Amino acid sequence: MKITVLGKSPAWQDAGGACSGYLVEEGDTTLLVDCGNGVFGKLREAVDYMAVDAVVVSHLHADHCIDLIPYSYALSYSPRARAFPHPRPTLYAPPGGRDVFRQITGAWNAPELVEQAFCLIEYEPDRTIELGPLTITFREVPHFIRTHAVKVTGPSGSFTFGADCCPNEALIEFGRDADLLMLEATLETPEDGHRGHLTWAEAGTLGRAAGAKRLVLTHIAADDDLDKARAAAEAAFGAPVEIAVEFATYEL
Repeated sequence: MKITVLGKSPAWQDAGGACSGYLVEEGDTTLLVDCGNGVFGKLREAVDYMAVDAVVVSHLHADHCIDLIPYSYALSYSPRARAFPHPRPTLYAPPGGRDVFRQITGAWNAPELVEQAFCLIEYEPDRTIELGPLTITFREVPHFIRTHAVKVTGPSGSFTFGADCCPNEALIEFGRDADLLMLEATLETPEDGHRGHLTWAEAGTLGRAAGAKRLVLTHIAADDDLDKARAAAEAAFGAPVEIAVEFATYEL
């Protein structure tokens, strides 16, 4: 299994970067996990966007799904799409996704844009999806809206993406013994009040509790002190930690 980071920024994308997006390839099967701001352009640099089999969205914040809109336009109206018949990729969206996409694109009188480009299915957290040699499972995690961590398991190992969340036991169990655990690390210090994100150190602590074999921090801004972030995570994790960058690849 090959995982390529297409975007790793938090809600404000880095200059030249992109928000949440991770390409998973196993043999002839291609999966995109999240499609945030700037991800579609990065996807086009990495693979043929018409050859993607499925897209999974962890939650419906813009930095995790808004580039489904240019992706939908490309699948419906690009010269290639119009010239050659092609199967629609499957879009696995959280509950309520259909209505959210209709509301967004309905603002300019195109409410069915996403549905005409993708075969849209709203998943439930207890659903297991089989995609070629890959098995995709979900676990709900605490964030500001309904959000799901995503695990992709293939013949060579497992990749767990924690989505956006604050510290929680559910993700520790869900990410247990992951070959690659990708955790958001948005903050240096915890936010006040109701929480929805991890600090650098909390990501390390969670990774250690899960027994992850490899930990990568994501959802982190380029203008953070990345050396300090890595050091804080490594002190908590007890082993080397990597920070995601666009087009970094991980082989399982």
